[in-house]
Amino acid sequence: MIWGILAGVTWALGTVTLGYVLAMAPFVSTAQALFLAPFVSTFLHDGCSAVWMLLFNGVRGELPKVGKALRTRSGRFVAVAGLIGGPVGMTGYMLAVNNMGASVGAVASAIFPAIGAILAHIFLKERMQWYRWIFLLCTLAGVFGISAGGSVEIKNVGLGLLGVFMCSFGWGIEAVILAKCLTDPAVKDAYALQIRQTTSALVYGAVLLPILRGWGFTARLFVRDNLLLFGLIALAALFSTGSYLMYYRAIGRIGPSKAMALDVTYSAWAMILTVVIFRDTSAVTPVSVLCCAVVLICSVLAAADFRELLPKRKKDG
Repeated sequence: MIWGILAGVTWALGTVTLGYVLAMAPFVSTAQALFLAPFVSTFLHDGCSAVWMLLFNGVRGELPKVGKALRTRSGRFVAVAGLIGGPVGMTGYMLAVNNMGASVGAVASAIFPAIGAILAHIFLKERMQWYRWIFLLCTLAGVFGISAGGSVEIKNVGLGLLGVFMCSFGWGIEAVILAKCLTDPAVKDAYALQIRQTTSALVYGAVLLPILRGWGFTARLFVRDNLLLFGLIALAALFSTGSYLMYYRAIGRIGPSKAMALDVTYSAWAMILTVVIFRDTSAVTPVSVLCCAVVLICSVLAAADFRELLPKRKKDG
C-alpha cells in the first residue's frame, strides 16, 4: 500500500511541474499552441520518461532482458497496454477537458479505479468487498469536490462523453492488462515501464502528431531559449517515471483495484503540493480541504482488506 501512496505523491509532483510548463510562453502564445500543448507536452513527457528508463535499465545492464521481455506474449500485451493507456486514455482525457471543462476532465481521470475494479473482478476474479466499494465511491466524490471549483464549459457533450469513456476505460483496462502481465517472471516492473513509455511516445510521434499537424509546432520548440522548458519537462518525466515504477509494483503486490484506489490520491497531493511549492492558496477552501482529507483517508480504506488484519485461526492438531 505504501508503494501505491508514493505513486500518487510522485505523480502529483509530475503533474504540478507539467502544469507549470503548460503555462509557459511557448504553449500559450497562440490558439494553435493552446490546442497542441497537451498532446505535444505528453509526447515529450513520455519520450523523456522512455529515455530515463533506458538509462535506468542500461546502468543495471538489463536492456537485453527488456528486449527479451518484449518478445514474450506478456511483453507484447504490455505494449498493447501502453497504447491503450497512453494515446487512447490521455487523448480521451484531453477530449473531456476540451469539451466539458477541466473539472469534468479531472473526475473522468478519477473514474478509472472503479472501471478497473469491475474489469479486475471480471477478468482476474479479484473480489472487492462491499465496504471497499463504498470507500472508493467516497474517494471519487472527494476528487469531484476538489475539482468542483474548476471550469465547466460544455462545448460538445458527445465528444466530451466519448473522452470520458476513452479515459476511464483506457486507464482501467491498462491496469488490468498490466496486472496479468506482471505475473510473468520475464516481465519485471522496469521492463514493463520501458516498453509502455516507448510505445506511447512512438505512437504519439508517428500517429497523433502527424494527424494533428503538430510536428511543425514541436520542431519550433527546439531552440536554446527553451532550455528551461525542456529541463522542467524532463524533471516532470522523472517524477512520473518513479510514480509508474511504484504503481506497477503496487499492482504486482496488492492487485489493480487496490493500487488504482491509492494512485488516485494524486488529486489531493497535487493541491497540497501547489500550496507548499508555489504558495498558491487560491484553491484552498473549507470544502476543498475536507474533500482532500476524504480522498486521502477513503482511498487507503478502499485499498484495505480488513480480513487480512485479523489474526488467522490455527487449525486443530
